[in-house]
Amino acid sequence: MPTATAYATPPANDSSATRLVTVTLPAARGSAAQLCALLESANILYFPRTPFDISAQEREVLLGQKQTSAAYHKNVAYRPAENRVTGLDKSESVEAEKLRAILKNYSDNAVKFLAELLPPYAGKWKLDFASYRPIEERGRPARLHARNDLPHVDAFPTRPTNGDRILRLFTNINPTQNRVWTTAPPFAAIVPQFAKSIGLPPKRSNSPLGKTLRSIGRAANLPAMRRSPYDHFMHQMHNAMKEDAAFQQAAPKQRWEFPPNSTWIVLTDCVSHAVLEGQYALEQTFIISRQAMVQPQLSPVNILESLAGYPLTDSL
Repeated sequence: MPTATAYATPPANDSSATRLVTVTLPAARGSAAQLCALLESANILYFPRTPFDISAQEREVLLGQKQTSAAYHKNVAYRPAENRVTGLDKSESVEAEKLRAILKNYSDNAVKFLAELLPPYAGKWKLDFASYRPIEERGRPARLHARNDLPHVDAFPTRPTNGDRILRLFTNINPTQNRVWTTAPPFAAIVPQFAKSIGLPPKRSNSPLGKTLRSIGRAANLPAMRRSPYDHFMHQMHNAMKEDAAFQQAAPKQRWEFPPNSTWIVLTDCVSHAVLEGQYALEQTFIISRQAMVQPQLSPVNILESLAGYPLTDSL
């Protein structure tokens, strides 16, 4: 049976590169703070076998639908707060209902598993989207900023985090094919370079007028108005990393191969990551409160605020 493979694995004490850490259950359940620290240090937690059940019937639906339908977009997204799926043709009502039930079950299992594995984060998160990714990543056409095969840190332009962390749990359900990632130096190692090229966010005005305008924008649900200076910078850095051909070519990289039925967890706002190959993957995103971090000094927002010398998030 194939195992996770790493090429150019960095030394354990190299903080300028991401490591893959294999987690053994159930022993790991007593090491929550250590596991959180590993994640916050820009490492990947890897589980050789998915630690919760995805039934054969669910797998059959997920694998079979893509073979018979052209209705899929890049992702099929499940929105837990609305209990609905998006990314399907509107005519695919039967398939949408099947996928809604399957993705809800995956989301519920991911939440339960993460709450047990990482109790410092449990109850201190906002449950974001789950997704199904049925498209082969290798050679998938996409505009530059939407490409998955170029190392980047995550930032959601329509769902700003205001300094909270983006944690994602992935599962490879492909029965035969590894899902191949590459990672480049993490946020802490490269942010000085991009802060120089992008420019640090300006200090936000705290005048009564400025606060009023931001409140109106948030009430109107205008994404640009909801973004803190931190969110603006992270979105700019996400794009700048993909635009920078010299960085993409010259940055040292590690290659990781995740075999069928494996799961891995990553804080993708600090791990520079890309997907090179693979088809049929599930994913659940959590927005973790920055207050829940066991090593808050390693959070991107704290690193960026140290460079800037002033706050970059909105007080809540």
